[in-house]
Amino acid sequence: MDENWCERIVLDPAVMAGKPVIRGTRIPVELVVRMLAQGVSEQDIRAEYPRLQPEDVRAALAYAASVLAQEEVFPASVSP
Repeated sequence: MDENWCERIVLDPAVMAGKPVIRGTRIPVELVVRMLAQGVSEQDIRAEYPRLQPEDVRAALAYAASVLAQEEVFPASVSP
């Protein structure tokens, strides 16, 4: 699923100001990831948003991981 997220996640300036959303919806990836981080189960998320498929939830996580993998990190020096 790592790279298959691009089949389910879209960025369209005309939808939610260009935020990444689940294809065919106005459900932002951020919302799905945030709900999972808050401990909401996938089943509860899908009950709240019935258009979501299990693959959509996994795609949201894969997209978030992909974005983080591209993030540049500059270690700060720590003085003893």
